[in-house]
Amino acid sequence: MSEAANYNLPTGIVGLKGPVEKPAPGTLPLRGDLAHIALADHFLAAHYVIPHERHIGDADVVLKIAMRDDADDGATLAAGSKIELLDQAGDWFWVTVGPEGPSGYLRLGALAPDQ
Repeated sequence: MSEAANYNLPTGIVGLKGPVEKPAPGTLPLRGDLAHIALADHFLAAHYVIPHERHIGDADVVLKIAMRDDADDGATLAAGSKIELLDQAGDWFWVTVGPEGPSGYLRLGALAPDQ
């Protein structure tokens, strides 16, 4: 997998500065256990990830809000769109368009072959 765009990594001490409103599912690439590295200055997560660039395959894909086929639908991504891969569990991938989202889950078959 190729590395995604170079993001500004946090410098100094990253810490809580007060309450933060939790974003709606399917928006920012943020879960309790994992978040996009570009969000480290603003949101607390157990781990941060530098994403890997991938592309959607030959067909549009609807992101799922959870790793289930019957989960609510999120954003629709056009065929060939560049995405950032954040996590994998079985044949499910957690992806985002960028640090501002949208984010969601899709199955391995929705991705273009890794180059």
